[in-house]
Amino acid sequence: MIIDSHSHVMLPVEKQIELMNEAGIDKTILFYTSIHPEQATDFQGFEQEMGKLFKILGGQVSGAEARKTGIEEQLQSIRQYPDRFLAFGSVPTGLPDKETSAWVEQQVIGNGFKGFGEFTLAPGQINTLEPVFKSSCEFGYLPIWVHTLHPLGLNDIRELAELAIKYPKVPVIFGHLGGLNWLDTIKITKEISNAYLDISAFYTTIALSLAMLELPERTLFSSDSPYGDPLLAKMAVERHTKDPYTRKRVLGDTIAELLKL
Repeated sequence: MIIDSHSHVMLPVEKQIELMNEAGIDKTILFYTSIHPEQATDFQGFEQEMGKLFKILGGQVSGAEARKTGIEEQLQSIRQYPDRFLAFGSVPTGLPDKETSAWVEQQVIGNGFKGFGEFTLAPGQINTLEPVFKSSCEFGYLPIWVHTLHPLGLNDIRELAELAIKYPKVPVIFGHLGGLNWLDTIKITKEISNAYLDISAFYTTIALSLAMLELPERTLFSSDSPYGDPLLAKMAVERHTKDPYTRKRVLGDTIAELLKL
């Protein structure tokens, strides 16, 4: 089974299904979004959507009500195509342990979501994820997906690694392969058995090749659509590993095993 392990909700959902079918993807894991650049019809509209994205990536995340709107979009896609979509749930950071747990129980566990994320934090904010790690332990060690591309730097990636070591039963997905810090990210995660590498938005194909070579059982195929293309992302995996076992693990077996599918 081929699984796109990280994609955002696209509208209309039929377009997303069309892209999945074209790429031969069986299932896609949907992540919350509050923006839809795929619906922009001109440069100004696209620029407005990307401006919202850059605020989110800078740690200026939306409030609870906006999150709930995005969660409802995830649920609508899943209801329409329950055999094609799964989801990870958005969780606010900076809340006390008890409030984080209550949110997780209602908005993640209650909706049948399979993990937490995507977390987009400003530099120096990785420590705000600790209540989420505690909630993961409370609710069956669900995986946590963290954006490790710009604006986060190597120090943030190292702090995330420290949290992964502190909570060894919690699967931690280092999203986007660490961006420019891909070499250090691969080196760091090799030594942490509960650390996984997401390859969407990889900086260079050398990074993709090395990730699959060094961590064949902990590298996850994903497209990050609408920012990436599912077919091209899948073709990159197929081109840069000739080992059938590694290819099968990366394209779906590992995330299926992680989520007990």
